Amino acid sequence: MARYNGPKCRLCRREGTKLYLKGTKCEGEKCTLNKRFQAPGQHGNPRRKRVSEYGVQLREKQKAKRIYGILEKQFKNYVDSSLKSKGVSGEVLMQNLESRLDNMVYRSGFAVSRAQARQLIRSGFFMVNGKVVDIPSLKLKVGDIIKPVSFEKIHLREGFILPEWLEANIKERQVKYSRMPALEDLQSDINIQLIIEYYSR
Repeated sequence: MARYNGPKCRLCRREGTKLYLKGTKCEGEKCTLNKRFQAPGQHGNPRRKRVSEYGVQLREKQKAKRIYGILEKQFKNYVDSSLKSKGVSGEVLMQNLESRLDNMVYRSGFAVSRAQARQLIRSGFFMVNGKVVDIPSLKLKVGDIIKPVSFEKIHLREGFILPEWLEANIKERQVKYSRMPALEDLQSDINIQLIIEYYSR
């Protein structure tokens, strides 16, 4: 399955909620979802049909995949790994997703979206523990430090709030992964339990 390269606003309309895939546009009045709430396509606005339990789980899984920009095979690997772990499967899954380098760059305010974060990482604009890294899916560990190679090419996202599990060093212009996030730390409308149930069938 190839990566989706079509209009990102269609994905938000399909899921019926903002996925914040286009940065500041999603937060303003120009957001497409404000004007066209119905799902895309010829049959996007029929009479409301009753959605099965499977359908609800599927949509939740699709929503999470699209928020983090992950393909099906990779996402399933994350789920399988969390199901085999000793901790709470849902919490472990979210920690694995949040520990990705592209997500950390986005959470740190160095990019307006996760897609932009991936592009900047692939271009070699970020260092992890003093070494340039170009792998967006790299899993960071507690204690790792993220720093832009050059701030001239990085524009901090306006109005962002640094999560509690990250620690900023303004003098050194870097962000430290200080602790693993808990489910209550994540301000997300993803129902992680539905995703676990989908893959546990």
